[in-house]
Amino acid sequence: MNASTAWHENLSKALANRSFLVGLIITSLLALMAALSFVWTPYGVGTFDIIGKLKPPSAAHWLGTDHFGRDILSMIMVGSRNSIAVAFVSVVIGMGLGVPLGLWAAARGGVTDELLMRFNDLVFAFPALLSAVMITAVFGPGAINAIIAIGIFNIPVFARVARGAALSLWPREYILAARASGKGAARITVEHILPNVANLLVVQGTIQFSLGILAEAGLSYVGLGSQPPMPSWGRMLFEAQTMISLAPHMALFAGLAIVITVLGLNLLGDGLRDVLDPKLRRER
Repeated sequence: MNASTAWHENLSKALANRSFLVGLIITSLLALMAALSFVWTPYGVGTFDIIGKLKPPSAAHWLGTDHFGRDILSMIMVGSRNSIAVAFVSVVIGMGLGVPLGLWAAARGGVTDELLMRFNDLVFAFPALLSAVMITAVFGPGAINAIIAIGIFNIPVFARVARGAALSLWPREYILAARASGKGAARITVEHILPNVANLLVVQGTIQFSLGILAEAGLSYVGLGSQPPMPSWGRMLFEAQTMISLAPHMALFAGLAIVITVLGLNLLGDGLRDVLDPKLRRER
């Protein structure tokens, strides 16, 4: 079977997987909304209409307006860019640093492996929110510091996944054959270990992406994420909590944006797992 045939076969399996298909549709719509917001939104996010504040959904404002008269749909569209950027960069940081550490620990073993695991335990003791509090105490709140905090939390996640998957491969016959042929640990890791754990890392990356969306919303909710005037789904929820009895739509649509996005990414990750790693396929 050549590479093209294998690719088409995997694509057919993916499209036949309902979780993958639904997750792909939701994620694609999110990406399309974020891209569209660069060139068009129904109203400017800096447009205030005090007379039209707290209006329910209507033909003029499909999702209503907030307590400043800003269009909620426009805020959600622009806010999606911020959520995607923070989550994506934090995953890149976690994967870029965590995967090499995990693969290196699996290849070296011994003291190196033990030290990495203790480092992971130390980082896990400080969740993303607490890390953000410490970072912003020094550098101040903002999207960059939120990215750093979430990215640091992602490092041990990817390190554990890469290490665990690599340890299961090192005793395999083809790895022993590569070592017998004179290949060093670094070359074996790059040529044989990494390609065989890539699928698992892609799935984990999708999961961490959804967690990054949640973490960014949580940090913005407590004022540690993106700062005004940049819209943020988490801050929209914070601002809506005092208006819940007067304008429940303010909290409803911002909350739905977070829920649907996280649901779509989790479904996408679940579908990818089933397609890329049949051994982990669950009975449905």
